Amino acid sequence: MKPQAWFFVSLAVSMSTALSATARATERADVPDQYKWNTADLYPTEDAWAKAKDSVAGRIPKLAEYQGQLGASAASFYTAVSALMDLDLELSHLATYASMRSDEDTRVSKTREMKQSADDLAVKFAAATAFIRPEILALGEAKVHGFVAADARLKPFAPWLDDILRYAPHTLSAAEEKVAAEAAIMADGGSNAYTTFTNADLPYPDAVLSTGEKIHLDASAYTRYRASAVRADRDLVFKTFWSRYKDFERTLGSTLDANVKTHVFDKNVHKYASCLEAALYNSNVPVTVYSQLVKDVHANLPTLHRYLKLRQKMMGVDQLRYEDLYAPIVGKAELNYTPEQAKDLVLKAVEPLGEQYVADLKKGFEQRWVDFMPTPGKKSGAYSTGAYGIHPYQLQNYTGLYEEVSTLAHEAGHSMHTFLSDKNQPYPTHDYKIFVAEVASTLNENLLLQYMLSKTTDTAARLFLLGTHIDGLRTTLFRQTLFAEFELKIHEMVEKGEPLVGEKLTEIYRSLLKEYYGDAAGVCKVDDLYGVEWAYIPHFYYDFYVYQYATSITASSKIAADIRADKTPKSRDVYLKMLSSGSSRFPLDLLKDAGADLTTSGPFNAAIAEMNATMDEMEKLLVETPKK
Repeated sequence: MKPQAWFFVSLAVSMSTALSATARATERADVPDQYKWNTADLYPTEDAWAKAKDSVAGRIPKLAEYQGQLGASAASFYTAVSALMDLDLELSHLATYASMRSDEDTRVSKTREMKQSADDLAVKFAAATAFIRPEILALGEAKVHGFVAADARLKPFAPWLDDILRYAPHTLSAAEEKVAAEAAIMADGGSNAYTTFTNADLPYPDAVLSTGEKIHLDASAYTRYRASAVRADRDLVFKTFWSRYKDFERTLGSTLDANVKTHVFDKNVHKYASCLEAALYNSNVPVTVYSQLVKDVHANLPTLHRYLKLRQKMMGVDQLRYEDLYAPIVGKAELNYTPEQAKDLVLKAVEPLGEQYVADLKKGFEQRWVDFMPTPGKKSGAYSTGAYGIHPYQLQNYTGLYEEVSTLAHEAGHSMHTFLSDKNQPYPTHDYKIFVAEVASTLNENLLLQYMLSKTTDTAARLFLLGTHIDGLRTTLFRQTLFAEFELKIHEMVEKGEPLVGEKLTEIYRSLLKEYYGDAAGVCKVDDLYGVEWAYIPHFYYDFYVYQYATSITASSKIAADIRADKTPKSRDVYLKMLSSGSSRFPLDLLKDAGADLTTSGPFNAAIAEMNATMDEMEKLLVETPKK
């Protein structure tokens, strides 16, 4: 018997004239300034950037004056490392500005050239400073600690120096490190080719929806229309979009293969047991945390399948398919918000983090930290970046969907993490490790959801929000871990000397998709075409990044629950202290102090319990609500 789609609710919020106008913008010049980030806070003009670049380029060779002098005295040691940090800070500003300007429109050659110039400077800087790490290690722990004790100016450098000393087994001679650093000029080749091709040159197809509307199916349009309530439109969008990626399977396989080989090169040169160990070493995270995550997910696939069956029931379809996973599970429950409404929702949602947090984020919105609107050539997706001593920035591709309000909350979490670390840490320890980064973002998403739930008792609306939450857990706990397992498999292949081509990548990814989503058992059918989805995921160029989404959401769910349950500001303040700590301590220690020990399966099991409890509530609402 065909399941019935019982629940229909209209939750649409009328879009303002401003959003409608910007949504129709054909070029960046058509977007009002209030929806663009203010890069002038970094450099007032491109000419000012160019002058700063020339200045940095002229100073890099002078760093050679410090080679062989680090051990002379505490004072000479301070002079050398402070000069290093000063130049590193200026170089980070140059790179951030150039990257942001390039991302505004990847078709523009001048800003791409600026980005390449900044990348080249970074390589020259790394080569010029390659002697630093070996020379510090040669001094030895006792002498370095003695310098720190003798010169108070070195105290802010202490955690950074301790981290360098930890790298002794993986550090080469100064000459060898210089060669390795210069080789880094080739490291971004695959990633840059992928980014330019998929954002500027890939000939995205057009499609005609059931309404007769013709759409240009680029990445932003795919994200929007894959969530259509009309199944035929979803099918069309999926088949059209992924068929185009399939056309370039070989090319995109080559760019990913090139990227993986740079990781293998680093692993071999610096004597790591694996690419995974090399990637996790920076955050001092043992590889067992990664392998335990994959093991925990496989053990809990029945929970994922329970959700998929619930989604099938609520959508009223005979067979759930991969094309159905982004569609609303409550009919007509498409929430749309202007950027102003989205900002207001996020500010209200994060009130549990205190008045100062809210005030700082509000000021950031007012000062144009965020670049909102999708335009031709703009880098797809969303991210947060920052410039120490200036402020954070966010890139969005905002079209008004509720999920993009959640994305705004997510990236605002990153931005506030950056803001608080920069405010409370000296430059040597301002930059927090990636492993802890996604805690701040996913915690904000959690707060947004809880705020939305607190404002509605309407059954259908509540089901929509609970469904959004459960799908967020699906995409973060399970989908990101699928990505992580895929990433591990392809690195292990190249480590063994096996070829990595687009067709093989599709085969591996397809196999994982079918296993995770229960294709053989009929839980969710996955068309073979969608095995090419790997080619769409830019995070595969980030070097074992994605697993941290899953570990972070387990930690953030636990911390968010503690903050809500605590009637005192203690849990909140412990969390804010973590956000303010930068890299002054290792992330596992920071999270453990905040209440989440990720060396165990405890936080993951708690997240799975939350997922099942959410489904319990949804199923109860389904039973209690009359059929329509």
